[in-house]
Amino acid sequence: MSSRYNFETVKVTVNTDGIAHFQLNRPKKLNAFSPQDVGDAFRAIGDDEDIKVVVASGAGRMFTAGLDLSETPFSKSPSADPARAAYQNRAMLRAIQETFTAIENCRQPVIAAVHGGCMGAGAAFVTACDIRYCTEDAFFSVKEIDVGLAADVGTLQRLPKIIGNGSLVRELCYTGRNLYSKEALDCGFVNRVEKNLDACLAEAFNLAKTITSKSPVALVGTKHFLNYSRDHSVAEGLAEAVTWNAAMLNTE
Repeated sequence: MSSRYNFETVKVTVNTDGIAHFQLNRPKKLNAFSPQDVGDAFRAIGDDEDIKVVVASGAGRMFTAGLDLSETPFSKSPSADPARAAYQNRAMLRAIQETFTAIENCRQPVIAAVHGGCMGAGAAFVTACDIRYCTEDAFFSVKEIDVGLAADVGTLQRLPKIIGNGSLVRELCYTGRNLYSKEALDCGFVNRVEKNLDACLAEAFNLAKTITSKSPVALVGTKHFLNYSRDHSVAEGLAEAVTWNAAMLNTE
């Protein structure tokens, strides 16, 4: 493993096919993760020319219980000046949001292979991925509602654009109920459901190997166009494609 991938709560390995396996690696804490480790890892992966595709999974008995809140020091002191405390919290929230934006902005396609629970910020994690596979025992939950918060790190912004069913999105987000694997497949949140994690990872790596056979120039452009077009009009997306490919068509 490259020295650039030495993290406390995540593990990154890269095989000879150019596939990176990103693993939330804190099983004793149900993979409650450090936002800084995740963000730094995906920024490093995005800069690594040897990596063509990423497969993301979790160690132990579940994908993740979400953020490790002990590593997100929000200001709650009643003696603190309210304006300064709010400003400090704003900066912290933005930094955590950038963790998941780093997944979305990673130039390589990211395939999530989810088993067991994927809760809270875990939902934000997988909505920032390009493709989602899961196991039969997997479930997803926008859990923030149950601790008195509106989800604020990306789930509410990305989930409606993935599922495309506003009524279901609102039901999930207002209740915090579990979205189990069969329903996740039926509504289009995941592409495949496999029996267990080994089978899920095998399929994810098979897909990743197929993707590695494609031109890296074509892959990075395709991901950029899809992300850009999601957030812009058709006309704006076409204009971006003209500007981008005017340069990229010079490839061999």
